[in-house]
Amino acid sequence: MLMSFSGIVFGVGFFIVTQAQTSGFQDFFIKTILGVDGMIRVEDRFQSTMRSMEAESGSNFQILLESNVRYIPGVQFPERLMATIQRFPGVVAAAPVVRGSGMLNANFRAHSCRPYGIDAEKHFQVSDLEEQIIRGSIEAFKANPYAVLVGERMAQRLSIHPGDSVLIESHKQNRSYRVAGVFETGIGQVDKERIFLHMPAARILLDRPNGASFIQINLEDPTKAPEVAERMQASLSHAATSWQWRERTWLQVFKVLRISSALTVSSIILIAGLGMFNTLAMIVIDKTREIAILRSIGYTRADIIKIFMYQGLIVLSVGILGGATFAAIITYSLSRLPIRIRGIFASDTFIVNWDIAHYLWAAAIATIVVGIASYFPARKAARLEPGVVIRSSGS
Repeated sequence: MLMSFSGIVFGVGFFIVTQAQTSGFQDFFIKTILGVDGMIRVEDRFQSTMRSMEAESGSNFQILLESNVRYIPGVQFPERLMATIQRFPGVVAAAPVVRGSGMLNANFRAHSCRPYGIDAEKHFQVSDLEEQIIRGSIEAFKANPYAVLVGERMAQRLSIHPGDSVLIESHKQNRSYRVAGVFETGIGQVDKERIFLHMPAARILLDRPNGASFIQINLEDPTKAPEVAERMQASLSHAATSWQWRERTWLQVFKVLRISSALTVSSIILIAGLGMFNTLAMIVIDKTREIAILRSIGYTRADIIKIFMYQGLIVLSVGILGGATFAAIITYSLSRLPIRIRGIFASDTFIVNWDIAHYLWAAAIATIVVGIASYFPARKAARLEPGVVIRSSGS
């Protein structure tokens, strides 16, 4: 019984800890991507091309059928489109972005880059860029119309510091800019190639006097992004993609990790249940005479079942309480453990998620396993016939 109790404690504890870790990293990843690329992107305009078909051979009556969809890159009238987007329920903010490609030259070295032209005030409402500055300042960026913000990995490779002058080359322009700050999102590809400029400067550099590459949108509720994006696409005739669609690969990875870790750790609880089953089965064999005596003095089969089930319930309750306490201690300790993570987000500690649902799920799994393990030996004990037992023990 002690081994079963230990199995429940460790099974419940490790189940909660693994779920706290995987869901914590998933939530932090979602927060990172929402802070970088927003919840919805509205970009390429699309047009449906039509073809005609005769309704009947030899007839002049024609039917128009949708043939295919033709995409026109970018947003031609971003201000007009943003005014319409703001009318959708749940929309908090929208900001236009002009995107291109080029080469950044600094300290006699060159590195390919992706210039992003932004309206600073609007863009800070749909991203966490302002909070991601690790060197320099947003004030310096706002004050200089020819300032740029450079990703941390690019800054490391080219030895760039705030205040340095850099040259950005596009396919038609070469312009000099002042580095106002260095940002770090933790997403490797973003920090390695993305730079931010003011919208007017980006239009000159990329030769985009009007329009925008896409519009970045934030919502009150991120979970409603797919349905809002679907309504926007149908209403605006522009492609609208939610963050769930953009990051579906990583979200599936986190989902699989959570399920696999839950199944793996649940095997500890299952082993504990098997141990309890064996223990109670041995008790039934050893206490056959005592069970028969209880039956003979008036205990019903239901009473016998309750006796064994109560034993399992006591072990289960104490085990769940011990496992929850053990999990809370381990989870807190992990949250204080220093670890440098860069790649899909930036973190210097283990990320954990304190969620009561993890404790409830662990308790539910343990209850089901221990309940089944306790019931079958209890039912076997209840089905013993006292007369048969006493006669066989007497002979």
